[in-house]
Amino acid sequence: METDNAGLALVRHVRESLNNGACRVVLRTGQPGHAPETAVIRDYDISDYRTKTELTTTRLFTTVISALRSYEQLREAEAQREEIARLYEEQKRVNEEVSRLKAELELERDYLREEVTEAMGAQTIIGSCAAFRSTMSELEAVAASDATVLVLGESGVGKEVIARAIHARSPRASRPLVKVNCAGIPRELFESEFFGHVRGAFTGAHKDRVGRFALADKGTLFLDEVGEIPLELQAKLLRALQEREVERVGDCRAQKVDVRIIAATNRDLRVAVAEGRFRADLFYRLSVFPLRVPALRDRTPDIVPLFEHLMAGVCRRYGRPLMKLSAAQARALEAYPWPGNVRELENVVERAVILSTEGVLRLERALPDLEHGGDLPPPSNPIVPPASGILTAADLRELERQNIVAALERAGWRVAGEGGAAELLGVKPSTLTSQIRSFGIERSRNSRPPA
Repeated sequence: METDNAGLALVRHVRESLNNGACRVVLRTGQPGHAPETAVIRDYDISDYRTKTELTTTRLFTTVISALRSYEQLREAEAQREEIARLYEEQKRVNEEVSRLKAELELERDYLREEVTEAMGAQTIIGSCAAFRSTMSELEAVAASDATVLVLGESGVGKEVIARAIHARSPRASRPLVKVNCAGIPRELFESEFFGHVRGAFTGAHKDRVGRFALADKGTLFLDEVGEIPLELQAKLLRALQEREVERVGDCRAQKVDVRIIAATNRDLRVAVAEGRFRADLFYRLSVFPLRVPALRDRTPDIVPLFEHLMAGVCRRYGRPLMKLSAAQARALEAYPWPGNVRELENVVERAVILSTEGVLRLERALPDLEHGGDLPPPSNPIVPPASGILTAADLRELERQNIVAALERAGWRVAGEGGAAELLGVKPSTLTSQIRSFGIERSRNSRPPA
């Protein structure tokens, strides 16, 4: 009787352990099979199956207990499958993260190369005139903050140098400064360039790309020529600035970014806003702290020190001995209007050093007004400075127009290419073409033909 009780207790224990799962039963044929517990209870009424031979310890152990073991093995296998699936998803996520980080590192490598190149050729900021001292005073004040800065000034005045100086003096100096030339980004790649994309987002997107915003995270994003962004794309930039998050093309997840914005333009954005070419809300978002860089013609005391500083660097680069400016050459530099600003000055310095012979600086062959012994045609209405020595805005504009005409005459009215007017002025051909249209300059019949 004790054997019967022990057998029934064991049967109850087995039934509770199965817990409505699948179990293995031994059919009368002697072959194993699968059945749910309800079917086992219905077809094999264990609780009422009391023959002594069925309830012996040996017989019960070899049938029902082996079914419990098989069920536990099935549960273990299912758990293993779930763990494998979890590990697969985790590995997939890790691979995506590695791919993203690899793309980010590749871009950071490229930017670091650019930064090293910039650092090797970096200019010391030189300026002692009142106008430039005022700019530097404002620069020092805003650099320590995290405010958005809009750097204003003509083409070639050194807006990028000012932007780099702000970043170098800011709490973000240890993080990258990422530059974006807004004028050079095709419309169809705008979102990809700024925000990034995932692989397969569009034709040609063979791998993930990190956007400039993400690359500048914790650092500074420099938007050069921000006034050139097409109107229909300005809203996308505005949203990123307002929300401080970006969404990669082809990805539904937003990524938070922490960047300081420094923008630069040579355009009058207020006029662009009035004409409907620039969004007013984006303008106010960018112009938290406007910082104007004066034109080189307004920095007469700085021209000669700048020339000498640049010349020292060019002489080292070309292995030439350091040369000195004569008093006459210094006066010529100060009298020249410099429509191309510091960029034009850099070009004149390099040409003068290249053309120098026997340690003598040949400025007369590098500066447009002195080249060929000053055989430039005189301006039709030369500007004569008043007794006060101060020129009005209209006078300066006329002076700039006369200088452009002189450069065009010197270049035989060729705008682009080697020896063209754009090269002589130290400006981009597209900039010069725009200025020619703005001034309404036309070639006269008695102009000399191109060489």
